[in-house]
Formats: sequence, C-alpha cells, structure tokens
Amino acid sequence: MAAVLACSEGSFLTHLSAGALYGICEERPGRIEVGVRGRRRSRHEDISVRERPSLPGQDVGTLRGIPITSPVRTMIDLATVQGPKYLLRSINEADKLEVILADDLRESLDAYSGQPGVKVLGRLLDRDTFVLSDEALERLFLPLALGIGLSLPETKVWVNGYEVDFFWPELRLVVETDGLRYHRTPSSQARDLKRDQAHTAAGYTRLRFSHWQVKYEPAYVKKILRSTASRLQPG
Repeated sequence: MAAVLACSEGSFLTHLSAGALYGICEERPGRIEVGVRGRRRSRHEDISVRERPSLPGQDVGTLRGIPITSPVRTMIDLATVQGPKYLLRSINEADKLEVILADDLRESLDAYSGQPGVKVLGRLLDRDTFVLSDEALERLFLPLALGIGLSLPETKVWVNGYEVDFFWPELRLVVETDGLRYHRTPSSQARDLKRDQAHTAAGYTRLRFSHWQVKYEPAYVKKILRSTASRLQPG
C-alpha cells in the first residue's frame, strides 16, 4: 500500500506486482510496479511507475484494501511481460486459487480484442482446441448416437451431483463432450477426477469425446459408442 500511496491519487498495483498480490506469480525482486493515471515519476528506486491514463475504471479494483488491476486485466498485462512457460503457470495458479477460472478468462478476452497481450493469452488458452456451440454439438452428436440404434438421450441433466451432456438412464451411460480448452489446469483436472470418481462409484460408465472428434471423427465416435452400448445392454 505504501508504494501506491507514494505515487499519486488513483494509483494502483499493476503487472507482476498485481499478480504477486493475487498469489499467481512472483514480482521482480526490489521492484514494485505501480500504475498511474497521469504523468508522474517516483522518487523511490524500488517503485517502477507505468503510465496508464486510458485504463478503464472497471479494470481497477481493490484487494486487501490495496488498489489493483482486475484479475482479467492483470492476466492480460502478464501476457506482455511473461514468457509462455510462466504465463501458463500464472493461468494455472489463477484457476487453482479461483482468482479467475480459465474458462471465465477466455470468455472475458473478447471485450479486450486487439489490445497488447490478448492474442498471446488467447492463443495459450486455445492451443490445440476446437469448440462447438451447444446447439451445434447436439446437432452433430445426436445423429451419431441414433445412427447406431441408441435411444434419444437426456441432455444437460444432473447425474451424481454433476451436470452431464448426454445421459442414457437405461444403460447407466454418461457421455460428456468438451473442446479441451479448460481441462489443462490442475484445478480443472482435479474437478474432472472427482466427477469421474463419482460416476464410477455409483456404477455408471462415462465416456468423453472432444468437440473435434464429434465433428471430424464421427466414425470413431460411433465405433466407441456402439461397443460401449453393446457391453452395457441388459442381458
């Protein structure tokens, strides 16, 4: 707080110092980064001033009583100063600590299109992924299931405490689909493990297909569905 007060009214922690306060990265030793609205130089050698006169008001909030850039803005700023390895680590930490979840971060980037850091951050979040809308996903997946003789499944229902994409109660079969976007972070992986364990403990079979497989590998999806359904058909 002292570093912010040492600058000017309306100052705030930014970049690595903001990330450090959120607990998602380390700041440079002996260097506190402070954003200011106007032109100002700090007389303190350990304070690095960044002039940010055009930063929108909604991009600044408070944490523990200290003015600081918002989680989304902080992640965008980090993308301009961190390499991919450290940026991915910051994304993982932000997700794990629930500073901002990876899926929420990706959705928020649309409002910042064209700004420095956004393209890099988006590319890292989207790497090797393909995502369909819910409507397009159902339109492509349901014919695959019906084409191998399965009944019309229940969609977007809750099973064992989790919302699932497709569910066949008579087979105790759960099918979920995703674009893989948000399943790389440790917290996402942990949530998926608990989901899988809950279904297994209740005696359900769970399959997961990527959006890419549904659209571009339909024969493979049908093959796996057919063999699984055949095994699960009652006596």
